[in-house]
Amino acid sequence: MPGQTSTAEQRGEQILAVFDTAFGELLAADPAAFRVKFRKMAASAFAFYRGTACLFYTDLEQEKDSGPYLDERTGRVWIHGDLHAENFGTYMDANGRLIFNVNDFDEAYVGPFTWDLKRFAASVALIGYAKAFSDEQITELVRIYAAAYRERIHALATGAQDDDVPPFTLDTAEGPLLDALRSARTRTRFGLLDSMTDIREYERRFTPGGGSIDLDAATRYKILAAFDVYLETLPESSLLRPDSYRVKDVVGRRGIGIGSAGLPSYNILLEGHSDALENDVVIYMKQAQTPAVSRHITDQRVRDYFRHEGHRTVISQRALQDHADPWLGWTELDGTGQLVAEVSPYAVDLDWSDIDDPERVAAVVADLGRATATMHAAADDENGHSLVPFSTERAIDAAIAADEEGFGQLLVDFAHEYGARTRADHQIFVDLFRNGRIPGL
Repeated sequence: MPGQTSTAEQRGEQILAVFDTAFGELLAADPAAFRVKFRKMAASAFAFYRGTACLFYTDLEQEKDSGPYLDERTGRVWIHGDLHAENFGTYMDANGRLIFNVNDFDEAYVGPFTWDLKRFAASVALIGYAKAFSDEQITELVRIYAAAYRERIHALATGAQDDDVPPFTLDTAEGPLLDALRSARTRTRFGLLDSMTDIREYERRFTPGGGSIDLDAATRYKILAAFDVYLETLPESSLLRPDSYRVKDVVGRRGIGIGSAGLPSYNILLEGHSDALENDVVIYMKQAQTPAVSRHITDQRVRDYFRHEGHRTVISQRALQDHADPWLGWTELDGTGQLVAEVSPYAVDLDWSDIDDPERVAAVVADLGRATATMHAAADDENGHSLVPFSTERAIDAAIAADEEGFGQLLVDFAHEYGARTRADHQIFVDLFRNGRIPGL
Protein backbone atom coordinates (compact mmCIF):
# COMPACT_ATOMS: atom_id res chain seq x y z
CA MET A 1 0.00 0.00 0.00
CA PRO A 2 1.43 3.42 -0.98
CA GLY A 3 0.75 4.98 2.41
CA GLN A 4 2.60 2.20 4.23
CA THR A 5 5.58 2.48 1.87
CA SER A 6 5.79 6.20 2.44
CA THR A 7 5.59 5.73 6.19
CA ALA A 8 8.35 3.10 6.13
CA GLU A 9 10.53 5.41 4.04
CA GLN A 10 9.95 8.28 6.46
CA ARG A 11 10.75 6.07 9.44
CA GLY A 12 13.88 4.87 7.65
CA GLU A 13 15.07 8.44 7.21
CA GLN A 14 14.38 9.12 10.89
CA ILE A 15 16.37 6.03 11.91
CA LEU A 16 19.29 7.14 9.74
CA ALA A 17 19.22 10.63 11.26
CA VAL A 18 19.25 9.23 14.81
CA PHE A 19 22.09 6.86 13.91
CA ASP A 20 24.10 9.74 12.49
CA THR A 21 23.76 11.69 15.74
CA ALA A 22 24.49 8.72 17.99
CA PHE A 23 27.09 6.80 15.99
CA GLY A 24 28.38 9.16 13.28
CA GLU A 25 31.74 10.07 14.79
CA LEU A 26 32.62 6.56 15.94
CA LEU A 27 31.37 5.01 12.70
CA ALA A 28 33.56 7.31 10.63
CA ALA A 29 36.57 6.33 12.74
CA ASP A 30 35.95 2.58 12.56
CA PRO A 31 33.39 1.47 9.95
CA ALA A 32 34.50 -2.17 10.21
CA ALA A 33 33.45 -2.32 13.86
CA PHE A 34 30.02 -0.96 12.97
CA ARG A 35 29.58 -3.47 10.18
CA VAL A 36 30.01 -6.15 12.87
CA LYS A 37 27.66 -4.30 15.24
CA PHE A 38 24.97 -3.91 12.59
CA ARG A 39 25.22 -7.55 11.48
CA LYS A 40 24.54 -8.55 15.08
CA MET A 41 21.64 -6.10 15.27
CA ALA A 42 20.21 -7.52 12.03
CA ALA A 43 19.93 -10.98 13.59
CA SER A 44 16.71 -10.28 15.52
CA ALA A 45 14.34 -7.54 16.61
CA PHE A 46 15.64 -7.90 20.17
CA ALA A 47 19.26 -7.48 19.07
CA PHE A 48 18.20 -4.39 17.14
CA TYR A 49 16.43 -3.07 20.25
CA ARG A 50 19.55 -3.63 22.36
CA GLY A 51 21.60 -1.52 19.99
CA THR A 52 19.15 1.36 19.57
CA ALA A 53 18.61 3.04 22.92
CA CYS A 54 19.27 6.23 20.94
CA LEU A 55 16.12 5.61 18.86
CA PHE A 56 14.06 4.60 21.91
CA TYR A 57 14.71 7.88 23.74
CA THR A 58 14.16 9.95 20.61
CA ASP A 59 10.74 8.34 20.31
CA LEU A 60 9.91 8.97 23.97
CA GLU A 61 10.88 12.62 23.73
CA GLN A 62 8.91 13.16 20.53
CA GLU A 63 5.86 11.72 22.22
CA LYS A 64 6.44 14.18 25.11
CA ASP A 65 6.49 11.22 27.47
CA SER A 66 5.10 12.22 30.82
CA GLY A 67 2.21 10.92 32.85
CA PRO A 68 0.70 10.72 36.30
CA TYR A 69 3.82 9.11 37.74
CA LEU A 70 6.33 11.83 36.86
CA ASP A 71 6.89 14.97 38.90
CA GLU A 72 9.88 17.10 39.80
CA ARG A 73 11.28 14.25 41.92
CA THR A 74 10.34 11.04 40.10
CA GLY A 75 11.33 12.72 36.83
CA ARG A 76 14.94 13.03 38.00
CA VAL A 77 16.08 9.87 39.76
CA TRP A 78 19.15 7.85 38.92
CA ILE A 79 18.21 5.43 36.13
CA HIS A 80 20.02 2.61 34.39
CA GLY A 81 19.35 4.07 30.95
CA ASP A 82 19.38 0.78 29.01
CA LEU A 83 17.27 -1.51 31.14
CA HIS A 84 16.34 -4.49 29.00
CA ALA A 85 15.91 -8.14 29.91
CA GLU A 86 19.48 -9.13 29.00
CA ASN A 87 21.20 -6.45 31.10
CA PHE A 88 21.15 -8.58 34.24
CA GLY A 89 23.81 -10.93 35.50
CA THR A 90 26.30 -11.81 38.20
CA TYR A 91 29.19 -9.93 39.74
CA MET A 92 31.39 -10.31 42.81
CA ASP A 93 30.94 -7.33 45.07
CA ALA A 94 33.54 -5.55 47.17
CA ASN A 95 32.68 -7.87 50.11
CA GLY A 96 33.47 -11.00 48.09
CA ARG A 97 29.82 -12.03 47.64
CA LEU A 98 28.46 -13.26 44.34
CA ILE A 99 25.40 -11.13 43.52
CA PHE A 100 22.83 -11.34 40.74
CA ASN A 101 21.59 -7.91 39.76
CA VAL A 102 21.41 -5.29 37.05
CA ASN A 103 24.67 -4.85 35.15
CA ASP A 104 26.23 -2.70 32.40
CA PHE A 105 25.87 0.90 33.56
CA ASP A 106 27.37 2.60 30.48
CA GLU A 107 24.05 4.38 29.74
CA ALA A 108 23.20 5.39 33.33
CA TYR A 109 22.00 8.93 33.94
CA VAL A 110 19.42 10.93 35.88
CA GLY A 111 15.91 11.01 34.45
CA PRO A 112 12.31 9.71 34.73
CA PHE A 113 12.06 6.37 36.52
CA THR A 114 9.32 5.24 34.13
CA TRP A 115 11.78 5.33 31.22
CA ASP A 116 13.66 2.39 32.73
CA LEU A 117 10.42 0.49 33.29
CA LYS A 118 9.14 1.15 29.78
CA ARG A 119 12.40 0.05 28.21
CA PHE A 120 12.30 -3.18 30.18
CA ALA A 121 8.61 -3.79 29.46
CA ALA A 122 9.15 -3.47 25.70
CA SER A 123 12.05 -5.93 25.92
CA VAL A 124 9.72 -8.44 27.60
CA ALA A 125 7.27 -8.02 24.73
CA LEU A 126 10.05 -8.70 22.22
CA ILE A 127 11.33 -11.77 24.06
CA GLY A 128 7.79 -13.07 24.52
CA TYR A 129 7.03 -12.61 20.83
CA ALA A 130 10.24 -14.43 19.85
CA LYS A 131 9.18 -17.33 22.07
CA ALA A 132 5.73 -17.36 20.39
CA PHE A 133 3.89 -16.27 23.54
CA SER A 134 0.41 -14.89 22.98
CA ASP A 135 -0.44 -11.23 23.53
CA GLU A 136 -2.31 -12.27 26.66
CA GLN A 137 0.76 -14.08 28.01
CA ILE A 138 2.94 -11.05 27.27
CA THR A 139 0.41 -8.82 29.03
CA GLU A 140 0.56 -11.06 32.09
CA LEU A 141 4.38 -11.01 32.14
CA VAL A 142 4.48 -7.22 32.05
CA ARG A 143 1.86 -7.04 34.81
CA ILE A 144 3.94 -9.44 36.92
CA TYR A 145 7.01 -7.24 36.43
CA ALA A 146 5.04 -4.10 37.35
CA ALA A 147 3.52 -5.73 40.42
CA ALA A 148 6.89 -7.04 41.68
CA TYR A 149 8.46 -3.62 41.17
CA ARG A 150 5.56 -1.93 42.93
CA GLU A 151 5.66 -4.34 45.87
CA ARG A 152 9.42 -3.96 46.39
CA ILE A 153 9.38 -0.16 46.09
CA HIS A 154 6.58 0.00 48.66
CA ALA A 155 8.48 -2.29 51.03
CA LEU A 156 11.61 -0.18 50.76
CA ALA A 157 9.64 3.07 51.12
CA THR A 158 8.02 1.83 54.33
CA GLY A 159 11.25 0.86 56.04
CA ALA A 160 11.97 -2.73 55.02
CA GLN A 161 15.33 -3.91 56.38
CA ASP A 162 18.02 -5.81 54.48
CA ASP A 163 16.79 -9.13 55.90
CA ASP A 164 13.31 -8.43 54.53
CA VAL A 165 14.53 -7.67 51.00
CA PRO A 166 17.84 -9.51 50.62
CA PRO A 167 19.89 -9.33 47.42
CA PHE A 168 19.94 -12.30 45.06
CA THR A 169 22.80 -14.49 46.26
CA LEU A 170 23.65 -18.20 46.29
CA ASP A 171 21.53 -18.44 49.44
CA THR A 172 18.45 -16.52 48.28
CA ALA A 173 18.18 -16.82 44.48
CA GLU A 174 16.14 -19.47 42.67
CA GLY A 175 15.70 -20.79 39.15
CA PRO A 176 17.74 -19.27 36.31
CA LEU A 177 19.16 -16.58 38.64
CA LEU A 178 20.59 -19.28 40.89
CA ASP A 179 21.87 -21.14 37.81
CA ALA A 180 23.79 -18.03 36.75
CA LEU A 181 25.27 -17.59 40.24
CA ARG A 182 26.33 -21.24 40.38
CA SER A 183 27.91 -20.93 36.95
CA ALA A 184 29.81 -17.85 38.13
CA ARG A 185 30.99 -19.74 41.20
CA THR A 186 32.63 -22.42 39.08
CA ARG A 187 34.75 -19.84 37.29
CA THR A 188 38.22 -18.91 38.52
CA ARG A 189 40.63 -16.07 38.14
CA PHE A 190 43.19 -18.58 36.90
CA GLY A 191 40.83 -19.64 34.11
CA LEU A 192 40.42 -16.04 32.99
CA LEU A 193 44.17 -15.41 33.12
CA ASP A 194 44.86 -18.60 31.21
CA SER A 195 42.58 -17.43 28.39
CA MET A 196 44.28 -14.01 28.06
CA THR A 197 47.89 -14.40 29.19
CA ASP A 198 50.88 -16.71 29.37
CA ILE A 199 54.00 -16.84 31.52
CA ARG A 200 57.32 -15.90 29.95
CA GLU A 201 60.58 -15.78 31.91
CA TYR A 202 58.73 -16.25 35.22
CA GLU A 203 56.39 -13.30 34.64
CA ARG A 204 52.86 -13.13 33.28
CA ARG A 205 52.23 -11.23 30.04
CA PHE A 206 49.30 -10.84 27.67
CA THR A 207 49.24 -13.47 24.95
CA PRO A 208 49.91 -11.97 21.49
CA GLY A 209 47.04 -12.01 19.00
CA GLY A 210 43.50 -12.95 19.92
CA GLY A 211 42.24 -9.42 19.32
CA SER A 212 44.95 -7.65 21.30
CA ILE A 213 46.88 -4.78 19.71
CA ASP A 214 50.53 -4.04 20.49
CA LEU A 215 51.15 -0.45 21.58
CA ASP A 216 53.99 1.84 20.66
CA ALA A 217 56.06 3.44 23.42
CA ALA A 218 54.27 6.80 23.26
CA THR A 219 50.81 5.25 23.59
CA ARG A 220 51.95 2.99 26.40
CA TYR A 221 53.32 6.02 28.26
CA LYS A 222 49.97 7.82 27.91
CA ILE A 223 48.09 4.77 29.20
CA LEU A 224 50.37 4.49 32.24
CA ALA A 225 49.98 8.22 32.98
CA ALA A 226 46.17 7.86 32.77
CA PHE A 227 46.42 4.79 35.01
CA ASP A 228 48.16 6.85 37.71
CA VAL A 229 45.30 9.35 37.62
CA TYR A 230 42.78 6.48 37.83
CA LEU A 231 44.35 5.26 41.08
CA GLU A 232 43.40 8.57 42.71
CA THR A 233 39.70 7.89 42.00
CA LEU A 234 39.56 4.56 43.86
CA PRO A 235 37.97 4.34 47.31
CA GLU A 236 40.49 4.25 50.15
CA SER A 237 39.30 0.76 51.04
CA SER A 238 40.63 -0.49 47.70
CA LEU A 239 44.16 0.78 48.30
CA LEU A 240 45.32 -1.92 50.70
CA ARG A 241 48.58 -3.15 49.15
CA PRO A 242 50.56 -0.75 46.95
CA ASP A 243 52.16 -3.58 44.96
CA SER A 244 48.66 -4.64 43.84
CA TYR A 245 48.79 -1.83 41.27
CA ARG A 246 52.15 -2.68 39.72
CA VAL A 247 51.58 -2.79 35.95
CA LYS A 248 52.99 -5.87 34.22
CA ASP A 249 51.67 -5.41 30.69
CA VAL A 250 49.35 -3.27 28.56
CA VAL A 251 47.64 -4.06 25.24
CA GLY A 252 45.07 -2.31 23.08
CA ARG A 253 41.63 -3.67 22.22
CA ARG A 254 38.97 -2.62 19.74
CA GLY A 255 35.31 -2.78 20.67
CA ILE A 256 33.11 -4.70 18.22
CA GLY A 257 30.09 -5.61 20.35
CA ILE A 258 26.59 -4.21 20.01
CA GLY A 259 27.25 -1.64 22.71
CA SER A 260 31.00 -1.07 22.32
CA ALA A 261 31.51 -0.79 18.57
CA GLY A 262 34.34 1.56 17.65
CA LEU A 263 35.22 2.46 21.24
CA PRO A 264 38.99 2.20 21.79
CA SER A 265 39.98 0.32 24.93
CA TYR A 266 43.00 -1.15 26.68
CA ASN A 267 43.66 -4.11 28.94
CA ILE A 268 46.12 -3.65 31.81
CA LEU A 269 47.67 -6.57 33.71
CA LEU A 270 48.33 -5.90 37.42
CA GLU A 271 50.16 -7.70 40.21
CA GLY A 272 47.04 -8.25 42.35
CA HIS A 273 46.91 -8.80 46.08
CA SER A 274 49.93 -11.13 46.30
CA ASP A 275 53.10 -12.12 44.44
CA ALA A 276 51.47 -15.38 43.33
CA LEU A 277 50.91 -15.37 39.58
CA GLU A 278 47.41 -16.80 39.89
CA ASN A 279 46.31 -13.65 41.73
CA ASP A 280 47.14 -11.26 38.91
CA VAL A 281 44.28 -8.95 37.90
CA VAL A 282 43.20 -7.71 34.46
CA ILE A 283 41.47 -4.35 34.28
CA TYR A 284 40.17 -2.52 31.23
CA MET A 285 40.26 1.15 30.35
CA LYS A 286 37.76 2.15 27.69
CA GLN A 287 36.44 5.36 26.25
CA ALA A 288 33.15 6.14 27.96
CA GLN A 289 30.25 6.94 25.66
CA THR A 290 27.62 9.64 25.71
CA PRO A 291 24.49 8.00 27.15
CA ALA A 292 21.53 8.04 24.78
CA VAL A 293 19.16 9.34 27.45
CA SER A 294 21.35 12.40 28.15
CA ARG A 295 20.48 13.89 24.76
CA HIS A 296 16.88 14.17 25.96
CA ILE A 297 17.41 15.50 29.49
CA THR A 298 17.75 19.28 29.54
CA ASP A 299 18.38 19.73 33.28
CA GLN A 300 21.61 21.73 33.46
CA ARG A 301 22.19 20.66 37.07
CA VAL A 302 22.57 17.09 35.84
CA ARG A 303 24.88 18.00 32.96
CA ASP A 304 27.13 20.11 35.18
CA TYR A 305 27.45 17.40 37.83
CA PHE A 306 29.76 15.18 35.76
CA ARG A 307 33.35 16.02 34.76
CA HIS A 308 33.19 13.73 31.73
CA GLU A 309 31.51 10.51 30.61
CA GLY A 310 33.97 8.29 32.49
CA HIS A 311 33.19 10.11 35.73
CA ARG A 312 29.44 9.89 34.98
CA THR A 313 29.57 6.14 34.37
CA VAL A 314 31.46 5.40 37.58
CA ILE A 315 29.45 7.74 39.82
CA SER A 316 26.24 6.31 38.37
CA GLN A 317 27.30 2.69 38.88
CA ARG A 318 28.42 3.36 42.44
CA ALA A 319 25.05 5.03 43.05
CA LEU A 320 22.94 2.26 41.55
CA GLN A 321 24.92 -0.81 42.61
CA ASP A 322 25.60 -1.57 46.28
CA HIS A 323 29.22 -2.57 47.02
CA ALA A 324 30.36 -2.10 43.42
CA ASP A 325 33.57 -3.45 41.90
CA PRO A 326 36.49 -2.22 44.07
CA TRP A 327 38.54 -1.66 40.89
CA LEU A 328 35.91 0.72 39.45
CA GLY A 329 37.29 4.19 38.71
CA TRP A 330 37.79 6.79 35.98
CA THR A 331 40.50 8.75 34.22
CA GLU A 332 41.14 10.78 31.06
CA LEU A 333 43.06 9.94 27.91
CA ASP A 334 43.71 12.58 25.26
CA GLY A 335 41.07 14.73 26.96
CA THR A 336 38.38 12.04 26.77
CA GLY A 337 36.76 10.42 29.81
CA GLN A 338 37.61 6.78 30.41
CA LEU A 339 35.92 4.05 32.45
CA VAL A 340 38.23 1.65 34.30
CA ALA A 341 37.06 -1.62 35.89
CA GLU A 342 38.09 -5.23 36.36
CA VAL A 343 37.72 -7.85 33.64
CA SER A 344 35.93 -10.12 36.07
CA PRO A 345 36.01 -13.91 35.85
CA TYR A 346 32.76 -13.99 37.80
CA ALA A 347 30.50 -12.16 35.34
CA VAL A 348 27.75 -14.39 33.90
CA ASP A 349 24.82 -12.86 32.03
CA LEU A 350 21.28 -14.16 32.33
CA ASP A 351 20.76 -16.61 29.46
CA TRP A 352 17.24 -16.43 28.05
CA SER A 353 17.76 -19.07 25.36
CA ASP A 354 16.57 -21.97 27.54
CA ILE A 355 13.97 -20.08 29.58
CA ASP A 356 10.89 -21.01 27.59
CA ASP A 357 8.22 -22.22 30.01
CA PRO A 358 5.80 -19.33 30.68
CA GLU A 359 5.73 -19.99 34.44
CA ARG A 360 9.53 -20.00 34.58
CA VAL A 361 9.69 -16.79 32.56
CA ALA A 362 7.13 -15.23 34.90
CA ALA A 363 9.24 -16.09 37.97
CA VAL A 364 12.33 -14.55 36.39
CA VAL A 365 10.48 -11.40 35.33
CA ALA A 366 9.16 -10.96 38.88
CA ASP A 367 12.70 -11.23 40.28
CA LEU A 368 13.93 -8.67 37.76
CA GLY A 369 11.13 -6.33 38.83
CA ARG A 370 12.38 -6.59 42.41
CA ALA A 371 15.96 -6.01 41.28
CA THR A 372 14.89 -2.91 39.34
CA ALA A 373 13.15 -1.45 42.37
CA THR A 374 16.16 -2.13 44.60
CA MET A 375 18.41 -0.41 42.08
CA HIS A 376 16.20 2.69 41.89
CA ALA A 377 16.06 2.88 45.67
CA ALA A 378 19.84 2.56 46.14
CA ALA A 379 20.83 5.99 44.84
CA ASP A 380 19.38 8.84 46.86
CA ASP A 381 19.92 11.16 49.80
CA GLU A 382 20.76 8.32 52.19
CA ASN A 383 23.92 7.55 50.19
CA GLY A 384 25.05 11.16 50.07
CA HIS A 385 24.25 11.79 46.42
CA SER A 386 23.55 15.52 46.21
CA LEU A 387 22.26 15.16 42.66
CA VAL A 388 19.24 13.24 43.97
CA PRO A 389 18.70 14.77 47.43
CA PHE A 390 15.56 12.88 48.42
CA SER A 391 14.36 9.33 49.07
CA THR A 392 13.69 7.91 45.61
CA GLU A 393 11.71 4.95 46.92
CA ARG A 394 9.34 7.18 48.87
CA ALA A 395 8.90 9.54 45.93
CA ILE A 396 8.19 6.67 43.51
CA ASP A 397 5.93 4.91 46.01
CA ALA A 398 3.82 8.04 46.48
CA ALA A 399 3.56 8.63 42.72
CA ILE A 400 2.36 5.09 42.03
CA ALA A 401 -0.06 5.19 44.96
CA ALA A 402 -1.87 8.05 43.25
CA ASP A 403 -3.00 5.65 40.49
CA GLU A 404 -2.32 2.04 41.43
CA GLU A 405 -4.59 0.57 38.78
CA GLY A 406 -3.10 2.53 35.90
CA PHE A 407 0.52 1.66 36.67
CA GLY A 408 0.56 -1.86 35.27
CA GLN A 409 -1.67 -0.87 32.35
CA LEU A 410 0.71 1.95 31.39
CA LEU A 411 3.55 -0.55 31.01
CA VAL A 412 1.37 -3.15 29.27
CA ASP A 413 0.17 -0.69 26.64
CA PHE A 414 3.66 0.61 26.03
CA ALA A 415 5.15 -2.89 25.81
CA HIS A 416 2.78 -3.98 23.06
CA GLU A 417 2.97 -0.72 21.12
CA TYR A 418 6.74 -0.34 21.24
CA GLY A 419 7.34 -4.05 20.72
CA ALA A 420 5.36 -3.86 17.46
CA ARG A 421 7.17 -0.68 16.46
CA THR A 422 10.57 -2.27 17.10
CA ARG A 423 9.74 -5.32 14.99
CA ALA A 424 8.75 -3.02 12.14
CA ASP A 425 11.84 -0.83 12.69
CA HIS A 426 14.05 -3.92 12.63
CA GLN A 427 12.82 -4.84 9.17
CA ILE A 428 13.33 -1.27 7.96
CA PHE A 429 16.87 -1.30 9.40
CA VAL A 430 17.74 -4.63 7.77
CA ASP A 431 16.64 -3.29 4.39
CA LEU A 432 18.62 -0.07 4.88
CA PHE A 433 21.72 -2.03 5.88
CA ARG A 434 21.64 -4.72 3.22
CA ASN A 435 20.94 -2.18 0.48
CA GLY A 436 23.89 0.03 1.42
CA ARG A 437 21.74 2.90 2.68
CA ILE A 438 23.67 3.56 5.91
CA PRO A 439 26.24 6.31 5.20
CA GLY A 440 29.86 5.52 5.93
CA LEU A 441 29.66 1.73 5.70
